[in-house]
Amino acid sequence: MRYNFDEIIDRRASDSSKWNSYGEDVLPMPVADMDFRSPEPILRALHARVDHGLFGYGGASAQLREVICARMDRLYGWQVQPEEIITLPGLVCGLNVVSRAIGERGDGVVVNTPVYPPFLSAPVNQERELQRASLALESCNGNLHYAFAADAFKQAIQPNTRLFILCNPHNPVGRAYSKEELSQMAQICADHNLVICSDEIHCDLLLGGTQHTPIATLAPDVADRTITLLAPSKTFNIPGLGCSLAIIQNAELRNQVKKASAGIVPHVNLLGYAAAIAAYTECQEWHEELLAYLTANRDFAVNYVAKHLPQLRITVPEATYLAWIDCRASGIEGNPQKFFLQRAKVALGDGAAFGSEGMGFVRMNFGCPRALLEQGLEQICEALASLG
Repeated sequence: MRYNFDEIIDRRASDSSKWNSYGEDVLPMPVADMDFRSPEPILRALHARVDHGLFGYGGASAQLREVICARMDRLYGWQVQPEEIITLPGLVCGLNVVSRAIGERGDGVVVNTPVYPPFLSAPVNQERELQRASLALESCNGNLHYAFAADAFKQAIQPNTRLFILCNPHNPVGRAYSKEELSQMAQICADHNLVICSDEIHCDLLLGGTQHTPIATLAPDVADRTITLLAPSKTFNIPGLGCSLAIIQNAELRNQVKKASAGIVPHVNLLGYAAAIAAYTECQEWHEELLAYLTANRDFAVNYVAKHLPQLRITVPEATYLAWIDCRASGIEGNPQKFFLQRAKVALGDGAAFGSEGMGFVRMNFGCPRALLEQGLEQICEALASLG
């Protein structure tokens, strides 16, 4: 490999919320923030922008819009026009803006659970009714596997439902949904006249040859009711630069989102634009090596759990760098996240924050040097062994 993903970088002096939220004796693995240095082309682009020396008000980047259009065509054969792209300072912001834009106060927003916590909070923040549809939890060769459950989804939809917020690839369960599953979702949404907001921020974090299908590419009528959210932040480890995008091909929906954003959503900053353009145009080799490293990390974690932690069950993520771990048969009393923080000195994501289906689960970020991943798993193993 040309790039050294094994390098351990001290982040405690860098204002990292991930590394400074716990004591120095705790290994933090909860936040979806990788511990790898961003690609060199991004660093060069940022240096060049800083060296220019001026930081006045910036406008929406026409270059970035063109880059996104070309990228969607190359990857998916998806024809997107520059005017169909809105820039946003973050995807959590996007979830809230879309929840605000679609329907009225008291209308319903349906999500598949367990799911990234802002999917649960955004509808409530915007005075909408949160409606939950559980994913189907299955066992596959002793590991966890989740699937879209059409019946549960239909039952969650009520007469006041106006919006479905989809997470694909899914955080925290790591699914990259099949075309068949996406087609089921799209058909049910069409039957109930629902707008689809598809958060696809992890679409470039595909492991082991997984393919991603944007739901909007299924058919023109699906694209017409879909808002697709994208960002380079997770893939290229630049979330602190705040540059995200919404592709909205339906002009009426696009205007609704713009209206909901007016006066409250700030512009993307100039450094965010510079980093995003460099990420999408100059970092292909780095990206390919990253995916190989993450795939190997995933396999290491899955094999470690199978060999040393039979009291736990883990997903085999198709995408993302997040493992979802079932601790319900481990013998831990109470919250496993608190147990591992106190006894293993490893900070993991609390499954309860992802919905009631996450009770007894934890989420682990394996987007880190292999040595840190192994250290975390060994400390978890030792903590569980102390239970006898």
